[in-house]
Amino acid sequence: MAGGVLGVGIGIVAAAAAAAAGVGAERLVRARQTAIDLGVEDDFVDIPDHEAAVISDAVPLHVEIDDPSPGSPTRQPTVVLSHGYTQHHGVWHYQRKALRDAGFRVVLWDHRGHGQSEIGDPASYTIEQLGRDLHEVIGQIVPKGPLILIGHSMGGMAIMALAEQFPEVVSERVVGAGFICTSSGALSTVDFGLGKQIGAAVHRLGPGTVSRLSTRQKLVDTALRAGRDVEDFLVHRYSFGSDVPMAVVRYTADMIFQTPMSVISAFMPTLLAHERTDGLAAFDGIETLVMHGQQDRIVPRKHADDMVARMPHSEYIVVEASGHMLPLEHPEIVNTEVVALAERSCRAVDSGKRRARGVPRNVTDLRAGGRSRRTTKRAAAK
Repeated sequence: MAGGVLGVGIGIVAAAAAAAAGVGAERLVRARQTAIDLGVEDDFVDIPDHEAAVISDAVPLHVEIDDPSPGSPTRQPTVVLSHGYTQHHGVWHYQRKALRDAGFRVVLWDHRGHGQSEIGDPASYTIEQLGRDLHEVIGQIVPKGPLILIGHSMGGMAIMALAEQFPEVVSERVVGAGFICTSSGALSTVDFGLGKQIGAAVHRLGPGTVSRLSTRQKLVDTALRAGRDVEDFLVHRYSFGSDVPMAVVRYTADMIFQTPMSVISAFMPTLLAHERTDGLAAFDGIETLVMHGQQDRIVPRKHADDMVARMPHSEYIVVEASGHMLPLEHPEIVNTEVVALAERSCRAVDSGKRRARGVPRNVTDLRAGGRSRRTTKRAAAK
């Protein structure tokens, strides 16, 4: 999920709610000025070593494969990265390079209706189907050998759905699992940092608003071109918890708003109905990482706390001054932790022992005078 009712819808409805509360356009522009001032150019183009189309339920899914970087040690597990709602594989721009350089083969894929994957039947836009799609990607691209599965937001839910429907894949092949800014359920109670009243209005109005807009894609495209200032403000507010370069805001906004409204609308009910907390037991005994942004408005930190309560063996990282788009907002922290997860998983493969109980931690990112100051402390999960 990214900056909306679980993507775009919250931005549309929150803008209306803000206007009703007397928040003028000039305030929106002032609020996004910091991100604009930080504006820098960045190159988010990645060239994979291999590309493939995996057919799942008659839908071609776009897959990219990166080989380990030349000169790096070759590690046995393959890392499969799954992105979130209204995003595509590009959300892993920084992590794919870090994993390649650490010697891992990396597989990335676009969910149906997202990125370069094809559109499917609207009835197929469910978390259950994403679990089956992930199973097809694994079966066709990585048919043998140990796996490390890492998912951001809806990508983490797809991993849970895989475990629910294909438990033998997790028990026999998965040696590491990473869940970043995701949830195992109860998303229908989230107020998106708007308070109970406006949060309830978003839930009540958002799905219907997005559903109506799904039939008027040209109107949406025209409105977005005319209202880039508001678009950037909403993405910055709901996707991030700190000041980030404008290039990152724009890259995130492009991912979100390039997703067809029909796809955004069709996926919304399955996200709100998602409930797989009991299924987290499937990851018991597997090297597991849970990461979350302290200021995540889309999926509040409590969702990560609840997941860790069911997976007490997890390494738990909470990043302060960070929102929902953690892989793009603080890539150096995420890079460090996903590579550490992959390396722990390698040691588990080599030793034949799958379990290693992680100690929950908070990783704090403090910004002062334009510089980053990072401290790490060990703490019990809240």
